[in-house]
Amino acid sequence: MYICREELDSPIAMAMIGALDEELLERYPEPGANHFELEAEEIDAGGGAFLVGYVDGRPVACGAVRLIGEAAAEIKRMYVRPDVRGRGFARAVLTELERIARQLGAQRLVLETGERQCEALALYQRSGFARIDRFGRYRDSPLSVCMAKEL
Repeated sequence: MYICREELDSPIAMAMIGALDEELLERYPEPGANHFELEAEEIDAGGGAFLVGYVDGRPVACGAVRLIGEAAAEIKRMYVRPDVRGRGFARAVLTELERIARQLGAQRLVLETGERQCEALALYQRSGFARIDRFGRYRDSPLSVCMAKEL
């Protein structure tokens, strides 16, 4: 897999985020379920990155990292197309996001995922993340699971 940065408003990024949002809506259809957004300015000007992983020229995975303080960064918008899951693409994107977070000066990574995303929870646990109290805009989101990892 080849991983590169993409602008958040590029057609490729928008397609990947659209596919992620569709899947989240299927998994969390109830009223009040939150699907938190990522804004371009949150990752612009050295504050983060949006990555896309390609296999044979086809975008198959994505993820973002954004600084949320002097020493912390947040993983956002992780997604792998269903037809290529289980091949290590999410782990590859996550590894690159962790590398970028370190370059940005982050000493801690945090993230939010949903309680119904068992495969994501397993990936993050295998990657050294541990559950923490819900934080920030996820605090009042009962379906959210928040995790952190020291870098």
